[in-house]
Order: sequence, then structure tokens, then C-alpha cells
Amino acid sequence: MTFLVIIIILALIFDYINGFHDAANSIATVVSTKVLTPFQAVLWAALFNFGAFFISKYVIGEFKIGNTIANSVTKDFITLEVIFSGLIAAIAWNLLTWWFGIPSSSSHTLLGGFMGAALAHAGAWSVHGKNVINYAKVIPTFAFIFLAPFLGMIMGFLISAIIINISRRANPYKADNWFRRLQLLSSALFSLGHGGNDAQKVLGIIAAAMVSQGQLDNIKHVPNWVPIACFISIGFGTMSGGWKIVKTMGTRITKVTPLEGVSAETAGAITLFLTEKLGIPVSTTHTITGSIIGVGATKRLSAVRWGVTINLLWAWILTIPVSAILAAVVYFIFQLVK
Repeated sequence: MTFLVIIIILALIFDYINGFHDAANSIATVVSTKVLTPFQAVLWAALFNFGAFFISKYVIGEFKIGNTIANSVTKDFITLEVIFSGLIAAIAWNLLTWWFGIPSSSSHTLLGGFMGAALAHAGAWSVHGKNVINYAKVIPTFAFIFLAPFLGMIMGFLISAIIINISRRANPYKADNWFRRLQLLSSALFSLGHGGNDAQKVLGIIAAAMVSQGQLDNIKHVPNWVPIACFISIGFGTMSGGWKIVKTMGTRITKVTPLEGVSAETAGAITLFLTEKLGIPVSTTHTITGSIIGVGATKRLSAVRWGVTINLLWAWILTIPVSAILAAVVYFIFQLVK
């Protein structure tokens, strides 16, 4: 029981780190366009991060992404040691990428850590005819490593192009003021999508730990304090900010105006709401990055700093395998010292 409590606390710490690591996703454009000060922006984003609990609970009606994460590893191979090792690896990778200002995926590092530790525990891809990894849950997530930013990019491009054509004859000063106001709405929508996607990952991990100890029979019966704690933790994490990544997202990919901020955040929010409805845990980082690229491309392709983008792509590709290897190493060390 003590170890389970430690796991829950560790999971909420990861959730908090996830919040400040991903704060840039929700606030980078609204800060870079000076619509809000950094402090105002993180408060705004944190409020809607927590508000996503009510969307998931009462509008969608279930925590589909949490269910996907909890069932990404076959139940027979889930132990507290596996979850502990996955969380340690995920926290380490999140802190490392935050330190270097790399907007990697908290979703994928958690999933990679969980799977890597489970494989180390099982010692093989399958045991007695049972796969360690639940491929039906995991493969769509892998596919959306590339599909989520692509969808965000296409939608960002289309929304930006539509808005530019509609407001072509508008007074530039009045239009800029309107887009600054609209950016508050688009930022709030993206923060709702971010909270609904990312807080549920931790909910899924805690539920998996509780199921492994017989505390739950199914994630659908998870007590309310679990999702509430998860959404509060990510909200507080967002309030802490992740300023190194804000700089990368808000200025280094492309220069963003209020109009483009509205377009990028709206495109990202639509993508996140769609994937939450489908129960696919995607990277909010990948999604908003793709949206910003799509918006930048409406000006000209050279407006996007493709060198920065390619470096980000490598971080995305490496996140799952590196996290899996780290988790396996942590698991083996844990077995030696326990």
C-alpha cells in the first residue's frame, strides 16, 4: 500500500512537470504577440487546463485517453515496479528536454517509459502467447506522432488563409485589436484541449497501478479524486511556466502575429478535441508546432525556420525509444537494489 501511495505521488509530480514543460503549448503565441503578460498567460492557461476536467467528465462522458494509456500494456505485465520505472524515466526525459528548451512530448515519454519497463519486466515481446504491448491501443498513438502535427499544419494553413481572405479589406488597426481579443478565446480552447489530453495520461497510469493492486476492477470506476488531482496538478504545473520552451515555440519556428496566433491555437484545439473524442493520446507539443508551421507557411515557406523544425522532429522520433530504454535501465537497477 505504501508503494502504491508513492506511485500516485510520483505520477502527480510527473503531471506537474508535464504542466510546466507544456505551458509553452498554450501560452507561447499569446505571449509572443504580447496579448497577455507571461504571468497573466499562465494563469489563463492553468484555469482552462483544470476546466478540461468538466469537458471530459460531463461532455465527452468518459476518460478515453486515460483508458488508452492504462491499457497500452497487457494487464498481466503491469506491476508497481513497472509503473515506478516508467515514471522515473518519463520525469528524467521531460526535465532534460525542458532544460535544453526542446518541446518534446510528455505523452510519448510516459508511454515509452511504461512500455519499456513492462518489456524489461517480461523479458520478451510476448510471454505464453500474450503480447506485452497492447498493439491495438499503441499503434494509433504511434501513427499520430506524425498525423497530429500534419493535421494541425493543414488546419492552421486553412484557417489562416480563410481569415486572411475574410479580413482583407478590414482596417488593419481594428482587425489587430479584434484578433488580440480572439486570441484569448483561442488560447483558452487550446488549454482546454491540452488539459483534456495530458491530465488523462496520468489518470490512466494511476488507474493502472490501482488495478494491479486490486484497488479497482476497471478504469471506468476510478474515484473522482484521481481525475481531480490530475487536472489540478497539471494546472499548477502550467502556472509555473516553461520559459525556455516558450521562446522556441513563440519565436524560433516563425514570427507569429495575433491573427496567426488565433489560427494556430484554433487549429490545435480542433485537433486535440478530435483526438480526445477518439481516445488517442497525442502530443499537444507536436500539434501546436504543426499548427504554427502551417500558419507560417501561408506567408511563404521560407517564413518557417525549417532547421529548427527538423531538430524538433528528431526529438519527437527519439522520445519513445529513449524513454523506453531509460525505463528498462531503471527497472533493472531497481531489481538489483530492492
